[in-house]
Amino acid sequence: MRTVVHLVRHGEVHNPEGILYGRLPGYGLSERGREQARRVAEHLGGADVTALLVSPMQRAQETAVPIAEKLGLEVVTEERLIEAANAFEGQLVSVGDGALRRPEYWPLLRNPFRPSWGEPYLEIAHRMLGAAHRARALAAGHEAVCVSHQLPIWTLRRYLAGDRLWHNPAKRQCALGSVTSLVFDEESLVDIAYAEPSGTSTGTGA
Repeated sequence: MRTVVHLVRHGEVHNPEGILYGRLPGYGLSERGREQARRVAEHLGGADVTALLVSPMQRAQETAVPIAEKLGLEVVTEERLIEAANAFEGQLVSVGDGALRRPEYWPLLRNPFRPSWGEPYLEIAHRMLGAAHRARALAAGHEAVCVSHQLPIWTLRRYLAGDRLWHNPAKRQCALGSVTSLVFDEESLVDIAYAEPSGTSTGTGA
C-alpha cells in the first residue's frame, strides 16, 4: 500500500526587524508568503490528500489555510511539527552583529554538533518522524500534508537518508513554500522527492 506524506515548509514571514523568531508568537506570513502558500495549494490540488497536519505556529497555520480550502480538508494541529527550540529567539544572529558578538552568549556555541544553542537534532528527528508516521497512518493508501519549518523538515530528511544530522544551514534544500515528499510502501520509506512550487530556490527564516 503506497502512502505519500508531503512536508511543506511555510511561506515567507513578515519580519522587518530580521530577528530569529523561532517559536515566538505573532509572526505571520508576508504578502509574498501568502502567495507562496497559494502556489503550494495549487501544486497539491490534484493530489489524493486526505489528511492535513500543521505546526501550531502562526506562519504554518496561515500557510495551511489555502491548502485546506483547495483540498476541502480540516486543519489538524500537530505539536510535533513545531519549529525547533532555540536559545537565540528574539535576537539578531547575523554574522558580525547581534547576539553572536556578545560574550555572554558564547557558551551556547560550544557544541555545534548537538547543537548546544537549541533543541538537539536527534530529538527533532524523532518527533518529526512520529508526526510523519501519524500522517501516514491517517492517510493510509492516500496522501497527507504536514506543514512545518525548515530545520525540522531538513533534519528529518537527513535522518531518513542516513546522513549526519549536523550540517551547514546554507546548504539546506528546503526553500520557503517547498514540498518534501516521503513515499511509503506500507510502513517502509521507499523514496524522497522535492519540489519548489513557489519558485524560490532560496529563502531565510525558520
